[in-house]
Amino acid sequence: MASPVRIANCSGFYGDRLSAAYEMVNDGPIDFLTGDWLAELTMLILARSAAKRPSGGYAGSFVTQMEQVLGTCMQRGIKVVANAGGLDPAGCANAVAEVATKLGLNPRIAYIEGDNLMGRFAELDAAGEGLRHFENGQPFGDTSKLITANAYLGCFGIVDALSSGADIVITGRVTDAAVVCGPAAWHHGWSRESFDELAGAVVAGHIIECGAQATGGNYSFFTEVPGMAKVGFPFADISADGSCVISKHEGTGGEVSIGTVTSQLLYEISGPRYYGPDVTARFDTICLEQIDTNQVRVSGVRGEAPPSTLKVATNELGGYRKDLAVALVGLDIDAKAALVEEAFWLACPFERSDFDSVTTRVVRTNKVDPSSNEEAQALWRITLKDHDERKVGRAVANAVTEIALATIPGFYGASGTPAAGGAYGVYRPATISSRVVPQCVVVLGGGRSVIDSVAPSSSDPVNFEPVTVAAYDGGTTTEAPIGRIVGTRSGDKGGHANLGVFARSDDAWRWLNGYLSVERLRELLPETANLRVERFQFPAIRSLNFMIYDLLEEGVAASSRQDAQAKSLGEWLRSRIVDVPTALLN
Repeated sequence: MASPVRIANCSGFYGDRLSAAYEMVNDGPIDFLTGDWLAELTMLILARSAAKRPSGGYAGSFVTQMEQVLGTCMQRGIKVVANAGGLDPAGCANAVAEVATKLGLNPRIAYIEGDNLMGRFAELDAAGEGLRHFENGQPFGDTSKLITANAYLGCFGIVDALSSGADIVITGRVTDAAVVCGPAAWHHGWSRESFDELAGAVVAGHIIECGAQATGGNYSFFTEVPGMAKVGFPFADISADGSCVISKHEGTGGEVSIGTVTSQLLYEISGPRYYGPDVTARFDTICLEQIDTNQVRVSGVRGEAPPSTLKVATNELGGYRKDLAVALVGLDIDAKAALVEEAFWLACPFERSDFDSVTTRVVRTNKVDPSSNEEAQALWRITLKDHDERKVGRAVANAVTEIALATIPGFYGASGTPAAGGAYGVYRPATISSRVVPQCVVVLGGGRSVIDSVAPSSSDPVNFEPVTVAAYDGGTTTEAPIGRIVGTRSGDKGGHANLGVFARSDDAWRWLNGYLSVERLRELLPETANLRVERFQFPAIRSLNFMIYDLLEEGVAASSRQDAQAKSLGEWLRSRIVDVPTALLN
């Protein structure tokens, strides 16, 4: 049996800390350096970047990081696996090869492609294998407006590349966890039927994929965590049975605790089944144990066969948008907002009905008896969208300018007014049969192999009985923010949002489970009142997860919410004042 393999993450998104790769390689021993660059929005960003310059289709920061660490990695036998290839894995691989040549190094570099479905739509439709809607399974329809369409590939292309002797493996759109699962499966020799082991590695990958979010970043109880100004990045020691220990290098900021790990486990998930191309990981089987300072053991994860389809991330240009804001200061905020809106439409050369979409909001950030000018301010915000760029240009900006001296007292514009509106994208998830999306593994200066994406379709079911959670009788209550008792983690899932809520003691969990129903959530977060909301229980990690559908409209790039990615949704919930059992506060 092979010893555990240490897989260290150095990137949670395109734009993450540039020095993280150097830190992970030089601050302590590791076997693999991995990174995740490809959020759903990133594919749209890369597509627009590639349209402007030839090298814009991949994460250039990854190439910079390789220049910083490649020599050390080669010297110490550290292999690198990253999805930084984006829309151009070959271009990224060749850019890294150029860096290696400049450094006098000769690593074996492989890249994986096959995820990009652009240019294949006619062929797939003719074969009856076209895209289908992710949620209802119906034919996807018109694909002519798509500018990206990438299937989420699994980890066995990475396994093949490593088996060919690759020192560096660069992928396009694989699942976030695949860059961790691939090295673990290769190191331990797992087969495609090793569902429990693969599920454990997927959970490990999910925990470390967002970098410092597992070590104190974006953590509700951050005031308890040391060294938050610069937290260390996490790594996972993954054993042959799929269990792992999450940790970080000694001397780095932040912490690894059951709280930080639980918080990340709840990020961008839905129900207990976490579907992937290699395995369906059962998040309701996860067991966490704090075994030492900054060391959390993750075990017990069970796996089931994956779906016969792959998820596909698609982006299309939705049109053009203009976002404008006017400050509302002092008294009579509602009356001021009503006047600004009425005057805006009288000054605007278009009718409200002329636009594809109009969203207005009054953002109440003002305080009673404000001690500063800023504390007296609220905002009137309007978002205009249309397929015609001219409608969201200078004319609508001028409509705000023209009413500046003729409407409310204290008027000033709180946003820029550029002449042209900006293009926005629409994200739509789809599915496609895994049998028509093979992975192609290419070794620079070497061979080319094709790896089937079809996984075993059956497995022993995981019979995990729901846990009955006893009601909590806490006696007297005290009005307090609910966040004094619970932590949260929230984020985007296409046009939807997820909101995970966790407790840190058994009594707090019993209270949370009984208190925070869907109905109560709608009361506390009125923005969700008319939306579909689902609630899922995760008793083993003392957590609830809420899926809030359509909160983000057509996805991050198109959303008119001020927080378009729902990152702060959980902290909004934590600030709401409720009747909390006094015993829990004490």
